[in-house]
Amino acid sequence: MKNNISREDLDLVIELLKRDDPILTNGPKVKEFERAWSEWLGVKYSTFVSSGAASNFITLQILKQSYPDGGEVIIPPLTWVSDVSSVIHHGFTPVFVDINPKTLSMSTDAVLKAITPMTRAVFITHAQGFNGLTDKLIRELSSKNILLIEDVCESHGATHRGRKLGTFGNISNFSFFYAHHMSTIEGGMICTDDPKVYEWARMLRSHGMVRESSSETLKDDYAGRHPDLNPDFIFAAPAFNFRNTEIGATIGLSQLSRLDRNNEARTRNFIRLLDQLDTSIFYTDFEREGSCNYAHQIVLKLDKSYLVEKLIKIMRSNDIEFRRGSAGGGNQLRQPYLRPFLPENYWEKFPVTEHIHQFGFYIGNYPSMSICQIDRLAEILNEVSK
Repeated sequence: MKNNISREDLDLVIELLKRDDPILTNGPKVKEFERAWSEWLGVKYSTFVSSGAASNFITLQILKQSYPDGGEVIIPPLTWVSDVSSVIHHGFTPVFVDINPKTLSMSTDAVLKAITPMTRAVFITHAQGFNGLTDKLIRELSSKNILLIEDVCESHGATHRGRKLGTFGNISNFSFFYAHHMSTIEGGMICTDDPKVYEWARMLRSHGMVRESSSETLKDDYAGRHPDLNPDFIFAAPAFNFRNTEIGATIGLSQLSRLDRNNEARTRNFIRLLDQLDTSIFYTDFEREGSCNYAHQIVLKLDKSYLVEKLIKIMRSNDIEFRRGSAGGGNQLRQPYLRPFLPENYWEKFPVTEHIHQFGFYIGNYPSMSICQIDRLAEILNEVSK
C-alpha cells in the first residue's frame, strides 16, 4: 500500500501551525471540511469524526435512540470489525447474510429473505470499492420502512446509477484512514439528509453535549427542561469523545480537491489489471459499473490450497504487499470476538464469504501506479498458472 498524504498536504499543515495561537482542536477548518464533503457527496449534513469506526459506533448509537429495546440488524460477514462490534455494543442482534461474488457486498435476495418483524436496519458494506446496492433492495427496504445504513469506508466515489454511494441510506459512514481513497491520517464522516440524525451525530461526537448541536431550538429545549444545569454542560446521552482536529480537516480539504482525479486513475488501474489476469485461474467477473476500487481484488477461482501457497510465494518473492481474505481479515464469523455469540463452525453457512476468506487477496491500488507496474503485476500474478 502507499501513503496518500502528499507534500502539498503537509505544507498546508505547516502553514496552519505557523499561525499565532492556531486552533488545533475541532474548529472552523472542521466545519469547512464538513461543508465541502457534503457538497462533493451530495448530502445535506456531514459530521467529521476521529475514525470510520467512530462513525459506525455513533451511527448505531443513533439507531438505539429509536429502538431502545434493540432488535436485529442485517450485516455481512465480509466487513470490518467495527461494523459488527458497533451492532453488538448497542444491544442489537447481528443477522449475517452471505455476499454476492460480483460485488463482495450482501446478496440482495439473501438480505430480503433475512428480514423479520425484528429487523431494525440493513447495514450494508460497499466492500473494496464495489457498489452493493440494487434497485430491488432500495425499493423493498423503502416499502417495508426499514432503515438503510451504508458503510462506504472503502468506496469513496463509487456510484449506483450515476449517484454516489452514501446518498441512498438514512445514514452513511466513511473512513479516511491511510491508504483509502483519501486520508486525514485518522478520520471518518457521518453523512445524512435527516436533521435529527445530524444533531445527534454532532452531540454524540462530543460526549453527548447538547451545546454541540447546531439547533438553537434543541438547546433551548434542554436548557428549559434542566434549569438546574449549566446549559454549556448538559449531556443528552452517555457518549465518548470522537472529535477530529483542525489538522485532519486541513489535510482532508487538500485531499478532497484531487479525489475525483485520483479515483479516475484507480479505476483505470483496476480495469487494466483485471483485463490481463488469467481467467482460467482468477475470478474477474466483478460488477465494474459504478465501482471505484482502492485495492486490486485477486480471487482464485479454484478451491485449491496449493494455488494459494504458490500465489503467496510468488507475491512475497517479488516484494508485493498483499492482504489475504480481502476486507478486514476475511470472514468475521471466524474471529475470536464473535465466536461466543455463534454456533460452532457457523462460518460454513456462508460459502461465498468463505471462498473469499480462503482464496481472496487484495493488493494496493494507488493513483501513482504506472502502466508498467500494473502490467508487470499482472505478469507476476499469472505465473501461478505455470
